[in-house]
Amino acid sequence: MTSESTRIREKAGKERSNLIKFLRDIIRIESPSGGEKKVSGRVCREMKEAGFDRVTVSDSGSVIGRIGKGRKKILFDAHIDTVGIGNIKNWTHNPYGAVLKKGTVHGRGACDDKGSVAAMVFAGKLIKELGLEDDYTLYVSASALEEEAEGKGIREVMKITGRPDCVIIGEPSGLKIIRGHKGRIGVKITTKGRSIHASTPEKGINAIYRMTPLVKSVDAANRAYTCNSILGRSTICVTGIESGGASHNTVPDKCIARLDRRTTEKETKQKVMKEIKNLAGRNGKVEVSNRFFPAWVMDSKHPMLKAAAKTYKTMFGKKPEIHLWPFCTNGSYTMGEKGIPTLGFGPGKEKFCHVPDEQISVDEVLRAAMFYAMFPKIMGTCT
Repeated sequence: MTSESTRIREKAGKERSNLIKFLRDIIRIESPSGGEKKVSGRVCREMKEAGFDRVTVSDSGSVIGRIGKGRKKILFDAHIDTVGIGNIKNWTHNPYGAVLKKGTVHGRGACDDKGSVAAMVFAGKLIKELGLEDDYTLYVSASALEEEAEGKGIREVMKITGRPDCVIIGEPSGLKIIRGHKGRIGVKITTKGRSIHASTPEKGINAIYRMTPLVKSVDAANRAYTCNSILGRSTICVTGIESGGASHNTVPDKCIARLDRRTTEKETKQKVMKEIKNLAGRNGKVEVSNRFFPAWVMDSKHPMLKAAAKTYKTMFGKKPEIHLWPFCTNGSYTMGEKGIPTLGFGPGKEKFCHVPDEQISVDEVLRAAMFYAMFPKIMGTCT
């Protein structure tokens, strides 16, 4: 393994400029959820030029590249869609300029999640050019529709790949190995009122006023949660308020609150929904706006975790840090729902996700590519 790790490091160093070019290319292409077509084309071209044995594009724009036809089926997944940029005045650099400065690439999607996409695709290139194929089949998925609906894109991907034996989710982890994360559910609560002209509000029923106690109850519930899981404490918060009326001088007859509830591995959908319905009371109608994404934690002695730790030690000469994510990823589908052994690992810092001046270190992207290139061969020897 030592000679192979040396060859990977040497080859990765020589490919550094090509990796940077590809990463900057895909950052420059806007790719909101549902609008991934253009970036899919660029990723598809890169996979073909890298020598992947087969490249497929799904209906929604996910790109799936295959290497080998071995016994162990491994899936790498990172997503190509991004959140919006918000107020462009808050950005130091053009969010789609992919500015390279002092070894760091700036732009929307650099950290979440195009750095991982670039690293995984280049890992495939390293495997092909160094002849590292073994008794495994590697699928590299640049999946669509993750930001708006974790699991939707990966479900489509797995219809093409079939059920893998294990999955690595490429998301920002600062090159730490992640063995679990929280789940979540999105909920919409509606209160109804009765419209009247705003000059005589006492003659109507203001739906916003009916919502106000609920908002306070949500805040109180969040403060009351205690830490009873390795994943930490559950959370709940109001993320949006909308009201409807005939005009701005009309008492609104409808108010909608959108809630984000983060869960631990000990919580079920039934338990969470019961809690939210109690918070809503008799005046609030509760509807699920985003499906329930389960939390999950891999056992600390699992063979896949041991293979990942061995890969890290082989490539970088030291033991990895093993952590948990507070956010939700496609792993909620692969591990949380399907029970497929799943780990997270990727370049980039969590603090740069979904914020202005998003950025990623080129060195981290390169090191992630080395890890990804080495992992299949080591995992292929595990039972």
